[in-house]
Amino acid sequence: MRTKCVLVIFLIAAFAFPITAQQQQAAQRTDPNTAGAEADLLPDEPVITQHSARIGDQTVDYTVEAGWLPIREKGKIAAKMFYIAYTRDGITDKSNRPLVFSFNGGPGTASVWMHMGYTGPRRVVYDDDGFALQPPGGLEDNPHSILDVADIVYIDPIATGFSRMVEGENLHKYHGTMSDIQSVGEMIRLYILRKDRWMSPKFLIGESYGTTRASGLAGYLAGSHQIYLNGVILVSMTGLNVEAGDDVSYATSLPHLAATAWYHHQLPSDLQTRSIRDFLDEVEAFAMGDYVLALLKGDRLEDAERSDIAQRVARYTGLTNEYVISTNLRISSRRFWKELLRDQRLTVGRLDSRYLGVDRDAAGESPEYDPAMSDWNGPFADAVNRYIREELNYSPDLKYNIWGNVRPWNRDQNANVGDMLRRAMRDNPYLKVLIQGGYYDAATDYYTAVYTISHLQPGGEFRDRFRFSWYESGHMMYLRKPDLANSNNDLRDFIAWCTEDIPDYPRAAERR
Repeated sequence: MRTKCVLVIFLIAAFAFPITAQQQQAAQRTDPNTAGAEADLLPDEPVITQHSARIGDQTVDYTVEAGWLPIREKGKIAAKMFYIAYTRDGITDKSNRPLVFSFNGGPGTASVWMHMGYTGPRRVVYDDDGFALQPPGGLEDNPHSILDVADIVYIDPIATGFSRMVEGENLHKYHGTMSDIQSVGEMIRLYILRKDRWMSPKFLIGESYGTTRASGLAGYLAGSHQIYLNGVILVSMTGLNVEAGDDVSYATSLPHLAATAWYHHQLPSDLQTRSIRDFLDEVEAFAMGDYVLALLKGDRLEDAERSDIAQRVARYTGLTNEYVISTNLRISSRRFWKELLRDQRLTVGRLDSRYLGVDRDAAGESPEYDPAMSDWNGPFADAVNRYIREELNYSPDLKYNIWGNVRPWNRDQNANVGDMLRRAMRDNPYLKVLIQGGYYDAATDYYTAVYTISHLQPGGEFRDRFRFSWYESGHMMYLRKPDLANSNNDLRDFIAWCTEDIPDYPRAAERR
């Protein structure tokens, strides 16, 4: 009996006392939604290396710093956000030196694409037209990098690159439109603070979903941290919460479909022999004129007009008149990728429709994969791992996540990033925006970007503060070498324009 009583008392005591911190951590490690100890593998101090590059007609000496900054919650470190910062040597006064914060999209991808393909001093080797060579991916100097005119900080959002939540934290705490903006905004604030770059002209450049992030950050940095930007660069721009409606979306995507048909020589000879820009001027006028009006009529469209519109759509897209009629004049992009070259058993890419794919089944409605993304993944993964670990000497026993696990992603329907950008421009009359994109990008097509920007401030008060630059490439337009040169020069021109000491609308005193 005495033994039984002791056992009961022991069990009561075991449940009466709280579990230890070690037991809590052990329990958390069994939860797939909480972080393990990966963040502990990152070096405590940044790694700094010295380099030089030939950019344009000059040799540029520069310093690279690879490290992380803490993202805190209630005073405790919740995450470590990885960055690679490039600063040009020999500049003692940073007050006039532009500072560019760069990131990519997904959501869920590292900053590797623009870092190793576009603006950085080292880039992945592609052929002149922007197609991958035999693996493994090689590296070469980038003679067009903007490092000659601006310092650049490449940011990997949480779960991408080497950025990680600390042990026991919710893996997806920063995986949502606003939480992502807030965490990246905190990293930018900390970098400016620790490097004493308050007086530097400040820029954001984001690609794809990174344009959603950049637009929201423009408003968030100003409203929460009083950090006013000089410029925002949107590469392969998303819709920024501007709702166009299905029929308008079919119309704004038509120029991309036409560009793709032109590239693959599927058009009548009188169209095929014209320059791409001259041809698209005609298509854009049709898309926003007769075509969109026809779509908006729905079943009120007369048969004769329906037939005329179908013939014109077919003429511009390389599809048959019968096919266009069968779609009710509304060409789905996914169907188009499969239909355009169906007779050759080929598909065209989503992110870059210059790329060709081969499906197992040529009779399907949509492609089974994107040949563009398949072309890009391997070479960039090879190159960035070699570069960071061998040239920058930053080599933790941790996977560099080109793609991170960010699902589920909270899209925060109330977070209107387009309006956040509009308000940032309203409050800061010096803020300007550059939009860059490729004619062959279906994921974020160029003419939908024109529509989106034109509806941020419909009264036109900000119209002169936007610039557009289009290239004969796709989502990653910088892979094609002529566009690599042109797009970086457009960045230089934009930075110079944004650092002029002239507001873009008259102040009250100037109107009198």
